[in-house]
Amino acid sequence: MFFKLIIRNSKRNRKENGLFFSSLIISIVAFYMILALSHQDVMIFLAQMESDAVDKLMNMIPIFYGMALFILFFLIYYASKFQLERRRHEFGVYLMMGMRRSRLFALLLAEDFRNSVISLTIGLPSALLLSELVSLITARLVGIGIISHQLSFSLPAILWTSLGFLFIKFAAFLILSGTISRQDIGSLLVETPEGAKKQMPAFIYGISILAGISCLAIAYASAIHGEAWSDIWQMARTIALGMSGTFLLFWGLRFPIGIVAASGKHNRQLHVFNFRQIQENVIHRSGTLAICSILILAALCCFGAGVSISRFYGKSEQHVLDYTFKDPENENDTAAIRQTLADHQLDHQFSHLFEMKSGYIRKTEDTEHAVQMEPLLAALRNMPPSQDSHVLLYNLEHETFPHIISLSCYNQLLSAGGMPELTLGPEEAAIYMDHEFAPYERKKLLDSILQTRPEARLDEKIIYLTGTVQTTNLVTDRSITLSFALILPDEMFEYYTQGDYDVYLNGILAKDDADDPSLMTAISEMNQKLKKTGLTYESYLQNIGRQLFYMVAASYITMYLAVMFLLISNTIIGIQFLMSQQKSSRRYRTLIRLGAAYPTLCSSARKQINWYFGLPAAVAAFSSLFGVRSLLSGLLSFKAKSSLTTEMMIVSAAMILALCVIEYIYMVAVKRSSDRYLLTLMIPEREE
Repeated sequence: MFFKLIIRNSKRNRKENGLFFSSLIISIVAFYMILALSHQDVMIFLAQMESDAVDKLMNMIPIFYGMALFILFFLIYYASKFQLERRRHEFGVYLMMGMRRSRLFALLLAEDFRNSVISLTIGLPSALLLSELVSLITARLVGIGIISHQLSFSLPAILWTSLGFLFIKFAAFLILSGTISRQDIGSLLVETPEGAKKQMPAFIYGISILAGISCLAIAYASAIHGEAWSDIWQMARTIALGMSGTFLLFWGLRFPIGIVAASGKHNRQLHVFNFRQIQENVIHRSGTLAICSILILAALCCFGAGVSISRFYGKSEQHVLDYTFKDPENENDTAAIRQTLADHQLDHQFSHLFEMKSGYIRKTEDTEHAVQMEPLLAALRNMPPSQDSHVLLYNLEHETFPHIISLSCYNQLLSAGGMPELTLGPEEAAIYMDHEFAPYERKKLLDSILQTRPEARLDEKIIYLTGTVQTTNLVTDRSITLSFALILPDEMFEYYTQGDYDVYLNGILAKDDADDPSLMTAISEMNQKLKKTGLTYESYLQNIGRQLFYMVAASYITMYLAVMFLLISNTIIGIQFLMSQQKSSRRYRTLIRLGAAYPTLCSSARKQINWYFGLPAAVAAFSSLFGVRSLLSGLLSFKAKSSLTTEMMIVSAAMILALCVIEYIYMVAVKRSSDRYLLTLMIPEREE
C-alpha cells in the first residue's frame, strides 16, 4: 500500500506540476550537452590546432556546471516548497490517520526520488539525441564534414549529470521534507494566508519608480559608453545601479497598477478584480519579479550577444587562399618550393599557385618622409568630426614608411577570388589595409577621398592615390597583417624595393577538392601529405581554427547560460502565479457563487498571467537592447569591436525576439494549468 501511494502521488505531482517537471528535463539536457562538449566533432577538430585555447575552455566547463547547479538548487528548493505548501492539508490528514512522521518523511523522499529517476530516464536519452544532432549540424555548417562522424557517448558526462542532478534534488527535498514532517498537525490542516503588506503613500511608490528609472538610465549609459569595462569597480557600480534600479522599479509598480485598476471601464468583466490581484501579487513578490526580470535579461543578453559574436567570427574572414608557402633559406625565390611540390606529385592538386611580393621602400634611407600624403590627411581633417575619421587621421599621420605590394601579384589574388582586377597608371597607387584596420565606415570614408585622386609623394616623386581601399588577405594566415600599404605597378615596385622583398607562394586547392562538402577535411588530408615534403607552410586551418573557436565558445557557452537563466526565471514566475492562484481559491469560489462562468474566470486568470509574465519580460527585453550592446562593446576584440555594425544589433534583436516567443510558450503552459485548476473549483463544495 505504501509503494502504491508513492507511485500514485508522484504521478499526480508530475501531472499537476508539468511546467516544473519539463524544466527539470530541460536542465538535464543542458547539463549533459555542456559536459559532453569535448566529444563534439568540432571540438575534437579544434583541439588539433587550438589545443591551448580548447583546454582553457574545457577547464571553464566545471565552473559553468557548478554555477548552474547552484542556481538550479534554488529553483528546485522554491518550486518544491510551493508544491509541498499546496499539499499541507494532505500531509495533515496522513498524520491524523496514524502515519508516523518518519514514514511521512520517507514517503516524500521516495516520491521525489522516483520523479528524479523518471526525469533522468527521459532527459538523458533526449540529451544524447540532441547532442548528436547539434554535433552533426555544427560539423556540416563549419565544413568539417559528417562522413567521418562517429556517435559520441560521454559516460563521465552522464555520470556527472546524474550525480549533480540527484544531489541538488536530494539536498533541497531533504531540507523541505524534514521541515514539513516536523510541523504540528493543526498547522498543516489550517491554511495560512500570506501576511498583509504595509502600504506606503502613493507618492513614495512614484518616487521609487522615478529613482529606479534614473538608476537604470545611468547603468545603461555607463555600459554603452564603455565606462563599465574600464575597471572592476566601475563594473560593480554599473551592476549595482542596474539591479537597484530594477528592484526600485518593481517595488513602485503597485502604484501605476492601482491607477489602472481604478481608471478602467467598470463594464469590463472582472476588470478591477484582475488588477487588484495583479497589484497584490506585485506587493507580495516585487523582489521575486525583479530577480526573475534580471535573470531574463541575462538570458536575452547572453543569447543575443553570443549569436552576434559567433556570426561575426563566422563571416569576418574572406576565404580565398588555402595555403601559403615560404622558403626560409631563399626568401626571394619560390622555384625550390614548386620543384618540391612537383617531386611529390602535389602540384597538380592546386588550381592556382602564384607569388605574392611585399617589401619596404629601399630607395631612400629617410624613413620619416618616404611617403607623404598631406592632401589625404587634409581631406580627413575637413570631414565632419567622428571617431572613425579621428582614428584614421591618427593612424595615417604615422604611416611614413609603409609596405609596398606588387600590382601583378595582387591582381592574381583578386582573379583567384573571382574579384575584378586593379588597373593602375605609371604614376598611380592603390591603398591596401587589412580589414581589421579598415572596417566598413572607415573604408567608406577613405573611398570617398580616393575618388578625388589625392596627390602623394613617394620619395619625392608625385603619385596619385586612386581606386578603392583593398582589404583581401595577402596570405592564408596572419603572417602579414598590414595596417597600411601601397600597391604599386611592377616597375615602380622593383625600382623602390631595389630587388629586396619577401616572396610568398600562395596556393588554392583544385576545384574538385575545394568543392568537397568537407573542405576542412580536404585541407587536413593535404596537410598530412605536405608534412612529408618538409616545406614550411601555413594553411587556412590555422586561421579558421581561431574563428571556429570563437564561434563555438560564444555559441555553446552563451546559449547554455541563456537556457539556464530563462528556464529558472520562467519556472519561478509560473509556479509562483499558480500558487498565488490556489491561495486565492476562496475568492474564485465567491465569484462562482455570484454567477461567474468558467470561461469568464479563465479569461480573468489569463489576463493576470499576461501581466504577471509581461512585466518582468518587458523590462528585461527593453534593458537587453542596452545590455547586448554593452556586451558587444566590452567582450569583442579590437577587430570585432571596430566592425560593430547595425547588422550585428539587428541579429541580436532577432534573437531577443525569438526568446520572447519562448516566453509566450511558457505563458501558454501556465494558462493551461490555470484553466485546469479553475475547472476543479467549479465543483460545488460539500457543506457539512
